[in-house]
Amino acid sequence: MSVEILEQLDRWRDQYRSWKAKQRRGDDLSGYPFVENGRAPFTPARRALPMMNLALISSAGAYIDGTQSFDTGAPDGDLTFREIPTEITAQDLKFAARGYDDRYVNEDLNCQIPLARLFEYESNRVIGQLNSVFWSCCGFVPDAAALFETAVPKLIERLQYYEVQAALLIPASSLCHQTMGLAARAIEQSGIPTITLAVDRQAIERVRPPRGGYYDGQLGSVAGQPNWPQHQRRVLDEALRWLEPMGQPGLRKLVVELETQVEMARGER
Repeated sequence: MSVEILEQLDRWRDQYRSWKAKQRRGDDLSGYPFVENGRAPFTPARRALPMMNLALISSAGAYIDGTQSFDTGAPDGDLTFREIPTEITAQDLKFAARGYDDRYVNEDLNCQIPLARLFEYESNRVIGQLNSVFWSCCGFVPDAAALFETAVPKLIERLQYYEVQAALLIPASSLCHQTMGLAARAIEQSGIPTITLAVDRQAIERVRPPRGGYYDGQLGSVAGQPNWPQHQRRVLDEALRWLEPMGQPGLRKLVVELETQVEMARGER
């Protein structure tokens, strides 16, 4: 049975129109009607992780230097995605940051778009392969209904074109958690299992993606702390391994903080 991507859609539209009419500043989310879902779609993994073609989807607003940037001033949010080769270097990427501080990702791409870590996983046969392109959006999208009605179907078409078998979604801002959570719900309902990382527990619990792993981290550095590969591996390894065994939707707390505290107490960081 299908699950609505945004439950009680008409009611939410009314709330959004009311909020928008009162809004005075572009990025002020005071009174914003965050999406609250009660159920989540779910697609069991049909392959083991070492056999999967894994897609990466980021809401950090990454785009190739010299190409058109995202529109960070759009009142309803920019509803476009960029398709970017995974072999790209950090020097060739720019970020249209909205709703988060981009200093971490400019310092270390992998803290938000962990290409190096995922290529390591491919080499070590933790995953079958990292898909040849990843997808980026500017995840500060207040108009959640327009997002899944116009932008996400096009993204799903591209995922299917590349025969993606699982997707890792990584938000950047608090509102990005809603954007990525809704995208995960739609992608999952199309038949592709997903896992969404999170550092804002309340935001991810409201939107209810099929699978979510959260920990006490920083916005703008959701895939692990910058210039700390061990921490990034810890976050990604635990989250990705939940793609296979989970038999139903759910959110789980990563044990990253406990392991990090032990490591720091030993003077290893």
